Amino acid sequence: MRLWSIHPKYLDPAGLVALWREALLAQKVLAGGTKGYRNHPQLDRFRDRRGAISRYLRHVHEEASARGYEFDRLKIAAHRTPPRLTVTRGQLAYEWEHLRAKLSARNERAFALIERVRRPEPHPLFDVVAGGLAEWERF
Repeated sequence: MRLWSIHPKYLDPAGLVALWREALLAQKVLAGGTKGYRNHPQLDRFRDRRGAISRYLRHVHEEASARGYEFDRLKIAAHRTPPRLTVTRGQLAYEWEHLRAKLSARNERAFALIERVRRPEPHPLFDVVAGGLAEWERF
């Protein structure tokens, strides 16, 4: 499971679809709807932050809609005041290099589109703060 901290606009089609599915699974896990993945480290930053995963999913849905995908918006749980989260510069840099490696192997066209980006934007849910790799990140 990878819940990217980088903006979903950088993901190729396979990555965007996978993110949608994984974020929906995360929403279900966080709501107590499944026993699997409960202790997955990617969920740590969303746990105890009511509505954050819904807001995360809304932004993924917006990106998908802008590309012409028809993801079902009704699968996103409602929440009135979802919080913003933070991501460290180090975490963002790590994920950026991780995505670059994936795209260079999987999708040359998508890789070419992001190749010259030096400061990737975070997912709109996150504010960037100083710091290294996140504690929840596993290699």
